[in-house]
Amino acid sequence: MHDVIVVGGAYAGMAAALQLLRARRRVLVIDAGLRRNRFSRASHGLLGQDGVDPAELARTARRQLEAYPTLQWIEGEAQSAAGARDDFTVSTAAGALHRGRRLLLALGVSDELPAIEGLAERWGRSVFHCPYCDGYELDRGRIGVIATGPMSVHQALMATEWGAVTLFTHASFVPDTATRAELAAHAIALEETPLARLEGHADVVLADGRRLAFAGLFTAPRNRPASKLAECLGCALEETPFGTQIGTNEAKETSIPGAFACGDAARVPHSLTLAIADGAWAGMQLHRSLVF
Repeated sequence: MHDVIVVGGAYAGMAAALQLLRARRRVLVIDAGLRRNRFSRASHGLLGQDGVDPAELARTARRQLEAYPTLQWIEGEAQSAAGARDDFTVSTAAGALHRGRRLLLALGVSDELPAIEGLAERWGRSVFHCPYCDGYELDRGRIGVIATGPMSVHQALMATEWGAVTLFTHASFVPDTATRAELAAHAIALEETPLARLEGHADVVLADGRRLAFAGLFTAPRNRPASKLAECLGCALEETPFGTQIGTNEAKETSIPGAFACGDAARVPHSLTLAIADGAWAGMQLHRSLVF
């Protein structure tokens, strides 16, 4: 019987595990190895680690966790979860069954990218979602924002801090008169011709054959937890402007007593810094729930 089973060994899950291990609790981490930022070459905006390869960040963090004797780490996929406070069970794809007094879902999210040829191959390399994470490196160059709905207007307005912006509606919405005026007031070019594909570094080829080159592109994909484990357990889900997430209270506990959630699957907005902070807070709250 583990004190806590953490499903998801990326940054939020490891940040939570660290707090618990330092409280000398028995922690099992089950990790499928699919970090959301696995496509990125560098991580930006993380104090003290700006520009470091995110894979190296993950390796270093895991080595530090493994120095604690009460950690068990399993590389594999958690397929189902059941139980209640003080007696949860998690089964893995390998057929093993694990028990824990508490459960932490640090599942991460899957990004539902726009169905544009060439976009997925450039995701995390020249197509991004967070200007705070990747805008600076575009060096004030031309920026394209590929809309996924009306909320993309906000993303385009934000992106003007990092360069000259073109907003591609890509048939996701039709801007009204007030929106057009707001875009024009911020010198944002509006392009309503659908995209055909992406080529080169960040070249947009439109349906009419025109080609526009950019330093980088942004889009706002809808997100959902990367695993159905929360649904399997019966946790309440919430809809946000960014997609579906696991509902939690201020202590990061889900609607199932004793089951907690943290990281991108349980908060918005998303960034590496915020995921680590959310995980650290969840770890402390988990420990408190074991004490009191």
